[in-house]
Amino acid sequence: MEEGPGVDVAAVAGRPGGMLLDGRYQLGPALARGGMSTVYRATDTWLDRPVAVKVMEPRLAADPAFRARFEREARSAARIDHPAVVDVYDQGTGLLGAGEPVVFLVMELVEGGTLRDVLRSRSALPVPAAVAVLVPVLDGLAQAHGRGLVHRDVKPENVLISRAGEVKVADFGLVTAAAQAGASHAGMILGTVAYLSPEQVTTGVADARSDVYAAGVLAYELLTGAPPFTGDTPISVAYRHVHDDVPPPSAAAADVPPELDDLIVRATRRDPAARPADAAAFLAALCRVAERARIPRTPPPVPPAAPEPEALPGPTAATPQRLPAVPGLRGTRALPREEPPWAAPVPGYPPVPGYPPVPQPSEHVRLRRRSRRVFGTWISVVAVLGLLVGAAGWWLGNGRWTEMPTVTGVEQATAERLLLAADLVATVTVTRDDVVAAGLVSAVDPAPGARLLRGSAVRLTVSSGRPQVPAVAAGTPVAAAEQAVRDAGFTPSRSAAAREYSATVPAGTVTRTDPPAGTALPGGSSVTLVVSRGAEPPRQVRVPLLVGRSAAEATAALAAVGLEAEVENAFPFGARSPDDAQVVNQSHGPGSMVDRGTTITLRAF
Repeated sequence: MEEGPGVDVAAVAGRPGGMLLDGRYQLGPALARGGMSTVYRATDTWLDRPVAVKVMEPRLAADPAFRARFEREARSAARIDHPAVVDVYDQGTGLLGAGEPVVFLVMELVEGGTLRDVLRSRSALPVPAAVAVLVPVLDGLAQAHGRGLVHRDVKPENVLISRAGEVKVADFGLVTAAAQAGASHAGMILGTVAYLSPEQVTTGVADARSDVYAAGVLAYELLTGAPPFTGDTPISVAYRHVHDDVPPPSAAAADVPPELDDLIVRATRRDPAARPADAAAFLAALCRVAERARIPRTPPPVPPAAPEPEALPGPTAATPQRLPAVPGLRGTRALPREEPPWAAPVPGYPPVPGYPPVPQPSEHVRLRRRSRRVFGTWISVVAVLGLLVGAAGWWLGNGRWTEMPTVTGVEQATAERLLLAADLVATVTVTRDDVVAAGLVSAVDPAPGARLLRGSAVRLTVSSGRPQVPAVAAGTPVAAAEQAVRDAGFTPSRSAAAREYSATVPAGTVTRTDPPAGTALPGGSSVTLVVSRGAEPPRQVRVPLLVGRSAAEATAALAAVGLEAEVENAFPFGARSPDDAQVVNQSHGPGSMVDRGTTITLRAF
């Protein structure tokens, strides 16, 4: 049950005090107000019994997605039949006097208060009293976890304690329904952030281990009187959950046994894998600690007596006004429940004497269950028909339509989750983009805010970032390398200067690119292909035998091996031309090794 500074009840529920909701529930005074709802004491006029009616905020009730998920979560919560979990009797929708839609949940009325009331009046609890509260809380959560349900919002406001000392967990699934419908409210954040697990802060994902973390924080607060992390803003508190370890309770409360200290530290590890796997594991460990530490059993603390609530201004009970049913999701009478043995031991763990305490159902509970079975047979037919007719009307009207969310600039996975929540199907196209970072949505079709039929396909264009120079294998033919560069979005280029010797790459093929492969460049940039000139020739060559050859033949032979020739005519006034002159001597002997480009002097006549 929520508490704290919420919205004005007149704004939330159209002043429904004294009204007859759905032709059955006579609303009385408000018991609690929160960011998402207001809870009223009410009377079920069909069964003549007191109940609690939670009326959700109109902005949530007006959201078809929230109403559909609210119904599913209510059905899931109704299947939990456990003395430590608040019973869910009914749920439905209606209209206020001004025609404003309202969604409501009918629950067991717990005469007493919340664990928050206890903490406000007593601050820190003794170890036995804290254990007496934790055992039923974990027992109820274990029942939910065994059915695959996660609470997501374990906190003192959602733990009710009756005047008889019964401890009950409330509000299963309501946070899930609001979160999946895209609802957000400052009251929700302020009321929950002190108990959020690190994974809920960073990813929004929660499982049974997230409830274990919240229960560990709750245990810390029971023993010390305050949550482990506080701050000026909700963001600062959430930051500490992600980056700081929850300290042991003994740092603030000296009477905490070391075994209990260690268990709470383990339950609040930042790594979910280091915590107990679920509430059943946490409960079994707590029972063993209680037995080893000889913690005495004691009744749970009872909330202080509260003043009689004042009825809200509005119609009086003497002249009830009926709220007509909305042509949409109808209330479901006698929500289906399974009947497991709630007093059975925790599966997989040996029973520990004395823990957990096994409460026995009261006479009122036994009568209530018997009346539920009697009503269930005939009323289920009416409920199903109403549900079918209402759902068909809603679907043919506004139910088929949804709105395109704004996803441009967000990560692909987040965008797909938002589209899934809006009942849209995403098709993804990945393209290069010089501006938008890789992995972010650069464009959508249709535009944000467009009204679409549910199940419509939406095209997401996801950026792969700037294009990168492709990897061109050494020895690739020039034509193939140029095509690879073009396919990557660049312009290939070659130049006479972009040639180099290579002992391994054949001449005329590409050795590498400039810039190298993997370099991110704007699309259309020039990429140079460096071409191999083949193996580099040796630096020294052998001087051939030139004596006896003509000067022209000797010059050509030297040029063939990379040497220069300088001819000296021994008979300047001879009859022969210089080219016909015969070599009689050479400056470097035949067979000697000289550097390439060396000049060999030839004497000829």
